[in-house]
Amino acid sequence: MFDDLTDLYQQLILDHSKSPRNFRVLPDANRTAQGTNPVCGDNYTLYAKVDGDIVKEIGFQGSGCAISKASASLLTESLKGRTIAEAKNLFNKVHDLVTTGNLDGDVGKLAALAGVHKFPARVKCAILPWHAALAAVEGKGETVSTETEKE
Repeated sequence: MFDDLTDLYQQLILDHSKSPRNFRVLPDANRTAQGTNPVCGDNYTLYAKVDGDIVKEIGFQGSGCAISKASASLLTESLKGRTIAEAKNLFNKVHDLVTTGNLDGDVGKLAALAGVHKFPARVKCAILPWHAALAAVEGKGETVSTETEKE
């Protein structure tokens, strides 16, 4: 059973990497942020349309490894329609998930990222889009880097 679940999660990561969701520039975005992982070469721009406290739309562009692209794709599906506070809470859950493998409540498809904790060099790949998305939805508009963020 565990092997079947692992296979399912691996397929989900591969699917989101090969066919990322919301991989586009949002022409009406009112918030953006960039994320870079110089060690792996991941480089993304996150675009968000925030109305009041709600993330109405979110997209991303850029390039990177399969883990970072899949993570960015999954996050865009997960953050759309959430409040900024909910986005911060989900960021914390995902950060814990990719660094420890611990599931804190129901995170849906994001559970596919749980295996990343077994590969410490890939943790920064998985969490980079989340740092950039959080900077975007909070309106910070800054460039975040895995070399300046604590993992």
